[in-house]
Amino acid sequence: MAFSGGCQCGAVRYHVRGALEGAHLCHCRMCQKAAGNYFMPLASAAEADFTITRGEPAWFQSSDPVKRGFCQQCGTPLFFKTVGSCTIAVTLGSLDDPSAIEPESNDGVESRVRFVAILSGKPDRFSDRPDLAGGLEMIRLSNHQHPDNDTTEWPVKDKS
Repeated sequence: MAFSGGCQCGAVRYHVRGALEGAHLCHCRMCQKAAGNYFMPLASAAEADFTITRGEPAWFQSSDPVKRGFCQQCGTPLFFKTVGSCTIAVTLGSLDDPSAIEPESNDGVESRVRFVAILSGKPDRFSDRPDLAGGLEMIRLSNHQHPDNDTTEWPVKDKS
């Protein structure tokens, strides 16, 4: 079992050799702010099975016992580390295959935003982004996001 992941721009990449455990959606207020979202999906790996394969994350000490790693170039939240622990949590959305790990629980529910529980009942909409000239095709053609796999070089240098 192995997992790879990284940030949106590709400056930071990581690899986990082994299991990711305790997958959960954390609804605590600190995770909400760190993710800029209603919750943060996380799962833990043994630190001995975890390797940064490209770049170096920046770290923010969000409380005395916890620090959070993120890409200092694009801002992607990547890691959650309890100081002194032999594990490190990765953000599930930063995995190359974010659907590989299904969350087992909702944690920090005392701060859960009241309407999160009903979001799956809302209508699904597929948008062509009428607000952008060229719509989704414009985004696809001008995408600067790192692909969902390891690369030997990123960004790709112009070969012309």
